[in-house]
Amino acid sequence: MEPSRRFSIAPMMDWTTPHFRYLARQLSLHTLLYTEMVTTGALIHGDTERFLRHSPEEYPLALQLGGSDGGELAHCARLAGQFGFNEVNLNVGCPSDRVQNNMIGACLMAHPDKVAQAVSAMIEATDLPVTVKHRIGIDGRESWDQLCEFIEKVSAAGCRTFIVHARIAVLEGLSPKENRDIPPLKYDWVYRLKETYPDLEIIINGGIRTFEECHQHLAHTDGVMLGREAYHNPWLLAGVDPEFFGTPGPATSRHDALRAMFPFIQQELDRGVFLTHMSRHVMGLFHGQPGGRQFRRYLSENAHKPGSGLEVIEEALKRVPEPEPIAAG
Repeated sequence: MEPSRRFSIAPMMDWTTPHFRYLARQLSLHTLLYTEMVTTGALIHGDTERFLRHSPEEYPLALQLGGSDGGELAHCARLAGQFGFNEVNLNVGCPSDRVQNNMIGACLMAHPDKVAQAVSAMIEATDLPVTVKHRIGIDGRESWDQLCEFIEKVSAAGCRTFIVHARIAVLEGLSPKENRDIPPLKYDWVYRLKETYPDLEIIINGGIRTFEECHQHLAHTDGVMLGREAYHNPWLLAGVDPEFFGTPGPATSRHDALRAMFPFIQQELDRGVFLTHMSRHVMGLFHGQPGGRQFRRYLSENAHKPGSGLEVIEEALKRVPEPEPIAAG
């Protein structure tokens, strides 16, 4: 079944790892999760199993690919199906110099025909839905007509879902971090895309932080995608299922959500994964709560020590009182 994109978490390098996604799934069963961007070169020439490794508990889960060669993207789209992902997404939004030099990411906004060819090859190669995440433009190609040209050419190739970061990307002069904040948000452009192309699924992304903002955007678009706020304040996700899907969420408290991860964390420890590689993703779980700072401090000071295991998390949990009811919204 095609996943619902009513509420999703953006792919974020070094953040939306399997460990964060496992935590997110303890908080919401319906939120669509995305992997970090994986380049076609890494999948074809690197450790494919390592890059595509995930737990079935993470579903629904989409794989985001970085690349521009149609043949390579088609091969990787087939891999996405073989590894059990629910969607394959093409990154046309990342502004970093490193990916630009390999014709990956936001620079592809200047080449709608190339994106269309790539999307067509991916659709031909897989039964999974193929989606595109992109900006509203880049420096030098920032007009409404150029955005429409991009949408029309890529949709003509078969793409029905566009996840739109409502900022341009400035490829000359701004860092990737600055590109997440400095170009102004133009939500009205994304609303206008939905009005102009009502048969396409339009998902809005960029600067969204609260459920109130989500509902405002959902009045004009088909779905919302949160990024940094969902990572830094993951407990927000505990309200997603009742708020947007009308079903109870799986978590009754922050403590229960974290303890539900213990078998998975132990499994990863047994594989040789260091605790700090997992504990960094739960730092925000007690954001704004009494004892939250002490929880974070204890993990920061102890999770990196050799041999650290679940006892470190148990000790950190003693710093925060439990439990409290879910507050949706």
